[in-house]
Amino acid sequence: MTIKTWLIVCAGLMMVAVILSGCIGQKPQTQTQSEPPSVLVKYERTGGIAGLDDRLVIFDNGAGIFTSRSASTEISLNKTDIARINGLFSEAQFSMLQTNYPSFHSNIDLVNYSVSYHGKTVTLQDTTIPPSFQPVLDELNRIVNSAGIQKTNSVFNVKI
Repeated sequence: MTIKTWLIVCAGLMMVAVILSGCIGQKPQTQTQSEPPSVLVKYERTGGIAGLDDRLVIFDNGAGIFTSRSASTEISLNKTDIARINGLFSEAQFSMLQTNYPSFHSNIDLVNYSVSYHGKTVTLQDTTIPPSFQPVLDELNRIVNSAGIQKTNSVFNVKI
C-alpha cells in the first residue's frame, strides 16, 4: 500500500468514526426548570416599647425567611402549616379588608403590622386590628416568635 492510499484509508476511517460517535451517545436530557416559589405571605412587625423589627417571608412551597435586628434564619413549614395559614386568611376575608387601619392614638409604643397576601397589603396597629384578622396575626406572631427562639437558642447551642 502506498502512503497516499494509506492516508486516504485512515482519513476515511476517521470520518466514519466521527459520524458513528454522534449516533452512539444518548440524547441529552433536557432539564425542565421548575417555577421558583412565589411569596405567599410577607409579614412585618415593627415598633412597640421593645422596638421590634421583625420580618417574615413565607413562600408557597413552605420555605421561609425570618429576620430581626439580632437574628436571621430560614424556616420550613409543612403542607399542613401552609393549609392552616391559607385557611386563616380565607376565614378573615383578607381580600375584603381595608388596606390601611390607622390608629387615632399618637402613642409611639404601638406595634405596627404590615401583612401582604396574594398581592394585597394591609397595614394596621395594635389598636386597630379587626377581630376577624386577629387569628391571622396570632399565627404569624407564633411563627415569628418560634423562629426567633430557634435562632437565639441555636447561637448558644441550647436545645429546647
